[in-house]
Amino acid sequence: MTLLELKNVSVSYGRIEAIHDMSFSVAEGEIVSLIGANGAGKSTTMKTISGILNPSHGTIHFDGQDITKMKAHIRVVRGISQAPEGRGIFPGMTVMENLDMGAFGRKDRSGMAADFERVFGLFPRLAERKTQVGGTMSGGEQQMLAIGRALMSSPRLLLLDEPSMGLAPQFIKQIFTIISEINQQGTTVLLVEQNANQALARANRAFVLETGSITRSGTGRELLADPAIKEAYLGVG
Repeated sequence: MTLLELKNVSVSYGRIEAIHDMSFSVAEGEIVSLIGANGAGKSTTMKTISGILNPSHGTIHFDGQDITKMKAHIRVVRGISQAPEGRGIFPGMTVMENLDMGAFGRKDRSGMAADFERVFGLFPRLAERKTQVGGTMSGGEQQMLAIGRALMSSPRLLLLDEPSMGLAPQFIKQIFTIISEINQQGTTVLLVEQNANQALARANRAFVLETGSITRSGTGRELLADPAIKEAYLGVG
């Protein structure tokens, strides 16, 4: 079943068109990766799906409903949550306070309690640091907190924008293992990532963005084996 569908979406910053006539879909239960160079339009795509940016053309459907003009906070309540590029945690708040902010739209206390346990199960380090202020944590811990906060809205679709950016190698491997686990628990994932090797290795399907347009698509394995992809994004020539 198709969970997310973009049809002919274009997004502009003033006179500059960052995304041009983009169409793709994400099926429920998938991990779908978007890869591309800096400036290709990956983060713009994610911000448009989450409602931070408005398309100048085209439509976005989520679970069969047109959400093109839906406000961002309503999209969170409907089941779309994002861990943004740069993490975006609240640095002066504790781990628990950050996680509480992720559940701002919820009133189901029993469900929230279950999701706290889910987050702490995925990220035991956060459980150990419940009272620690987010801004004093390492980059890897802050990324865990950003993902955990996004999960606290109990999303059907989790948007992850550059989750490995700036992390040490041991944290990168751990983060991607946890992303796979989140998906196995039933959450659909749309992943933007410059670490193309990790992103494609875990993706059911993937799309390559160049200057705001999709230029190539296939399964993760197909793109990993593509000589052009290897040369451009995997450092293999």
